Amino acid sequence: MVSGNLFHCRKHSWPPEEYISRTTLQLFDFDSAAPPEQAWRRRLNSHANLLKEFSVTFAEAIKMVRLGIRLWSYVREEASHGRKAPIDPFTRISCKPSASQGVPLGGMGSGSISRGFRGEFRQLQITPGICEASPVMANQFSVNLCHSTYHPHIFISRDGGNKHYASVLAPGQHEGLGKAGDQGISSWGWNLSGQHSTYHALFPRAWTIYDGEPDPELKISCRQISPFIPHNYRDSSLPTAVFVYTLVNTGKERAKVSLLYTWANSIGGISHLSGDHVNEPFIGEDGVFGVLLHHKQVIKP
Repeated sequence: MVSGNLFHCRKHSWPPEEYISRTTLQLFDFDSAAPPEQAWRRRLNSHANLLKEFSVTFAEAIKMVRLGIRLWSYVREEASHGRKAPIDPFTRISCKPSASQGVPLGGMGSGSISRGFRGEFRQLQITPGICEASPVMANQFSVNLCHSTYHPHIFISRDGGNKHYASVLAPGQHEGLGKAGDQGISSWGWNLSGQHSTYHALFPRAWTIYDGEPDPELKISCRQISPFIPHNYRDSSLPTAVFVYTLVNTGKERAKVSLLYTWANSIGGISHLSGDHVNEPFIGEDGVFGVLLHHKQVIKP
């Protein structure tokens, strides 16, 4: 059960204006659909800036001279063999840490994809040594409460037939929208304001709670988890992630909800436009079905 002091945590860790209603928490108090007490939290309509870079004092720099010389020699030696050093503090990287990043997806040592707290998939690090920081805006969850002929997102229709809701489950104010190369993605239903939706992160899991968005009478919980199992490095290295959705209808009418997941055959950037990619539906022996994305990577000489 939900206790009365659920969010009475460290000072300033959970501002009062960003509370989830007690009623919503109680609705999700089963099957791990409710976020935990200890978590990093943000509202989806908030924005995050890049974290400030830190500097070292002269005394600290003197103490690190020997370490710096060893790292510099190592970086030069790797470069002489045509390799990129995995640890290179002398080169500025494109994937700068920021407060917009959420819990990463994927296992240990298998590459990762970060999902920002606003719902976008970014920081794709699939190819060793390469980080694609910009989000791939086609990679989205969408929901729709509407007639079956409505625009394809999360589909929600009620028995009365007079209420229709459809939206991508991410706020529409994104850097990748409205540009010349967005392939019409900006015309999707970006109707979520994010004012009543919150993100909760506690590695290796994360929860996104849509508290009456886009349908005021529908509560949605999305929770993600990546394999991170103590004393089991093999399964913890699986390049996989799981998303589980829990929906609660608080209205008097029955609701028909459709959930849509779109994913570009991409490893970041504009790689989905390089061609010769193949998408193949499959059905497993255990009844699991899905789509296999065969990606032909262009190797630069």
